[in-house]
Amino acid sequence: MTTAGKLPVEGGCSCGAARYQITARPIYVHCCHCTWCQRETGAAFAVNALIEASCVSLLAGHLVATEIPSVSRNGQVLHRCRQCQGVVWSNYAGAGDKVNFIRVGTLDDSSAVPPDIHIYTSTKLPWVVLPDGVPAVAEYYRRSDYWPAASIARYKAARGT
Repeated sequence: MTTAGKLPVEGGCSCGAARYQITARPIYVHCCHCTWCQRETGAAFAVNALIEASCVSLLAGHLVATEIPSVSRNGQVLHRCRQCQGVVWSNYAGAGDKVNFIRVGTLDDSSAVPPDIHIYTSTKLPWVVLPDGVPAVAEYYRRSDYWPAASIARYKAARGT
C-alpha cells in the first residue's frame, strides 16, 4: 500500500453482500500474468495482496470456499461471496490458510495497493505494458531476492515457520 493509505481498509464483492477489512499493510503484492490467473479472472492478470489471515476480518456476508487447480499444481482455495460468487481472496497450498491473497480489485481503494512485482511474465499478453521500476520475472522467484526483510519475517511468522 502506498504510505498515504490509512488502516483499516475495507473491500467487498460485486453485489456488496460480502464485506471485509484488512488491518495491516500487505506483506507483498503480486501481479500474476500466468494463464491460470488469466483464465480464472477472465482478465489479462490477477493482482493479489498477500496478508496475514489474522489481519483480515469478514464484516458482512458469507463466503463459500471453492478448491481449484493452480499453476503450481498444488491448488488454491477461492473464497467467494455466497450471493454473487465474486472472489474476494484465496489461499494457496504453499501458504495455507494463514496467508490470504486478497484480490486487490475488491478493495474500496485498489489504487492504494500497486504491485510490488510482476510474475509469470513469460505468458503475459503482448499488449500489456509493464511499468518501469517494478520487478518483473518470467516465472516465479525466490522471496529472498525481492522481499524486504520485514515482509519475509511477517510471512514466516504467519505460517509459524
